[in-house]
Amino acid sequence: MLGYSTQALKDADVLIYVTDTIETPDKYDDYIKAVQKLEVPKMIIINKIDLVDQKQLEDKVQYWHEQLPDAEIIPASALHNFNVSGIIKHIVELLPEAEPYFDRDALTDKSERFFVGEIIREKILLYYKKEIPYSVEIEIEEFTDEPEQTHIRAVIHVTRDSQKGIIIGHQGVAIKKLGSMARRDIETFLQRKVFLELYVKVSKDWRDKDNMLKQFGYDVK
Repeated sequence: MLGYSTQALKDADVLIYVTDTIETPDKYDDYIKAVQKLEVPKMIIINKIDLVDQKQLEDKVQYWHEQLPDAEIIPASALHNFNVSGIIKHIVELLPEAEPYFDRDALTDKSERFFVGEIIREKILLYYKKEIPYSVEIEIEEFTDEPEQTHIRAVIHVTRDSQKGIIIGHQGVAIKKLGSMARRDIETFLQRKVFLELYVKVSKDWRDKDNMLKQFGYDVK
């Protein structure tokens, strides 16, 4: 996935690197080296400045100035809304004017299947909170429009057996709750009745397998 992010740098008009006062600065050395070679405007946003004192913040700023001397370094606190509106305004100022890629009335280039999968993923992250890491992937196996409703069958891929047990829950209570939450939002999105089937599958190390990443729609180079 880091490789995918690096590939995306080539198309960037403005590069915004969001870090914080807690993150280890040298965590993504290879990525930073790729960023150093870019000639587009760069912004380093240091979030969570409310968690450190002035000296610690100055040290962070100095570090990033040494790593990316041509970048603008902007301290921020999303929690306290400090500098957030200024950052958004500055991004707009840096973006070049160009012809639109899509028609004015086009809302998205993604399919209904994509959004259904994202709704299910959202409900997993909200319902299970810290019990399930951000390693789930949703595969829409069936999406059929029938006269009275849309029939959707989705597979929730996890990386460990223990995660499968948590998703399903005791006597299937958790996955039933998940299905109910997701179905309501999907019906609102599609504006019609939905019959939603959810299954859980253990797909170990799926994030390291190119064939599975391609299957889930990731652009693997």
